[in-house]
Amino acid sequence: MNSEAILPQTTPAAAMIRTLGLLSAICGLIIVAAYQLTYDAVQENKRIAVERAVFKVIPAAKSIVEYSALPAGGVEKIAAGATAPAGAVKFYAGYDAGGELAGIAAEGAAKGYADTVRILFAYDLATSSISAFSVVAMRETPGIGDKILVDKDFLASFPLEAKVSADLKALANAIVTVKHGSKTKPWEVDAISGATITSRAVGKAIDDAAQALLPRVAPNLDKLKEKS
Repeated sequence: MNSEAILPQTTPAAAMIRTLGLLSAICGLIIVAAYQLTYDAVQENKRIAVERAVFKVIPAAKSIVEYSALPAGGVEKIAAGATAPAGAVKFYAGYDAGGELAGIAAEGAAKGYADTVRILFAYDLATSSISAFSVVAMRETPGIGDKILVDKDFLASFPLEAKVSADLKALANAIVTVKHGSKTKPWEVDAISGATITSRAVGKAIDDAAQALLPRVAPNLDKLKEKS
């Protein structure tokens, strides 16, 4: 009898499984490496996109400062490269050429027809209103969802009244999107016929973000006016 050990035969299926496992591991490493190598560039592009949106919705702004509205009250600047504390709401203060506070801006998001619609809106302190908005990212149907950028009746809804209630707990009146042609209140958004879901997403995104942010900011306007 042959004294050499008899090794089990490797089946084609086992060999295939080993090969697929090796390929999967290699692909995983490539994906992780690509993510790590491009992460900083992606984040920088997002920062630039938001910064451009801030300058767009606050035309008088020549510089911006990032702030956090803290959950326990108060606001504080966000240091370069830092993130907002847990539970805080991030926003941007825009300053004109003379260093005066020109307005504040914040991001909002809500589910649209195809995906989440991310917007950035401006708050005018003099009139206590949402003066304008800009789209940061969306994947709505071309020619339909993008009507929020050009529809005259929809854009005529702005500015939107966004006064804070006396108890500083919420907006005095929630911002709502109403059926096209039925807007009667200064805090209502006139929906777009044929793009109702997307236009409602804009209204919800603004209301959700404004409800979380403005009651915290209202008592701290003097601090924001001190750019330094």
